[in-house]
Amino acid sequence: MPKEAKLKRTKHGLVPSGRGWFVVNAMKARWWRSKRFGRTCVFEGNERFPHLGVNLSILEPGQPNCMYHRESDQEDFLVLAGRCRLLIDEREVPLKAWDFVHCPPGTNHVFVGAGSGPCAILMMGARRPGTTLTYPASPLARRYGASVAKRTHSPTVAYRDSPRWLSTKGRWPVPRGSGDRESG
Repeated sequence: MPKEAKLKRTKHGLVPSGRGWFVVNAMKARWWRSKRFGRTCVFEGNERFPHLGVNLSILEPGQPNCMYHRESDQEDFLVLAGRCRLLIDEREVPLKAWDFVHCPPGTNHVFVGAGSGPCAILMMGARRPGTTLTYPASPLARRYGASVAKRTHSPTVAYRDSPRWLSTKGRWPVPRGSGDRESG
């Protein structure tokens, strides 16, 4: 039976110090920020979760969450607040709070913040040995700064010209009174 993983306080928030179970409030967890790709809370410490990746991403209007890509494993997403665009298999789909997106293995996709304020998206993806990533060149994603110039399987190549992610403290992503919080 797994033991509880203690939470370690860092300058930028709490992180688990082992592989056991834990409870952490996202606002008190360690976050990462990128000028290009927004903010994200990965909930993991030094060790990655071995079976399921879980991230909370915050995107400002016009910010992609990553480079347009596909994985050999399933990914699922739930828009919690705000609005965004889903670029999926060379189509653009507008999303709002409570929209759920399922990407079977091999689905090209990326999210881009939209609307008048931040968008919060819960992101989950399976992790298995041998998982492959592909970053295809995409005319649609290029319009949003989210495409590689030439297809690659290498994250290092795909993100070569991207700014570094920096640790930061979290904060609630959607200001009170935001017109993007409606569910209809």
